[in-house]
Amino acid sequence: MERVNDRIKILEENGRFKETKKFIQHGDISVYEHSILVAKKSLELAEKFNIDVDENALIRGALLHDYFLYDWHEKDDSHKWHGFFHPMKALKNAIIDFDISEIEKDIIKKHMFPLTPIPPKTKEAWLVCMADKICAIKETIEPRYKILYNTVKRLATF
Repeated sequence: MERVNDRIKILEENGRFKETKKFIQHGDISVYEHSILVAKKSLELAEKFNIDVDENALIRGALLHDYFLYDWHEKDDSHKWHGFFHPMKALKNAIIDFDISEIEKDIIKKHMFPLTPIPPKTKEAWLVCMADKICAIKETIEPRYKILYNTVKRLATF
């Protein structure tokens, strides 16, 4: 999607978005890839349900929702509660690197609802929250399904 690619280029040129390529999010998917998938899924959901959104804020917020810039898989006490605290770390980094709108702040801060207790207040944040969960489930389950499928396929050839 051209709309997403244009925003990616800007984030790469003006911030540390490229650094997200170094960190794994789910399975073998990088934070970079995951964020792009969430942005595309968010747009897809808005279009499918005919929801009028601030497209720029939706895409940028989705791309930056996991802008925490560390490997949460490393054994480190600061990563212990990653699921609860990474939205605020991502928001802090996004504010340092970019001029972030209120909608984008809402997206980044609330994308982990209900793990984080305060629900999103904008439709864009709700869309990213849902898209993030859809993508996370797919990224987590699909590799396991492929392993199971290939195992069953090999066993069936005996």
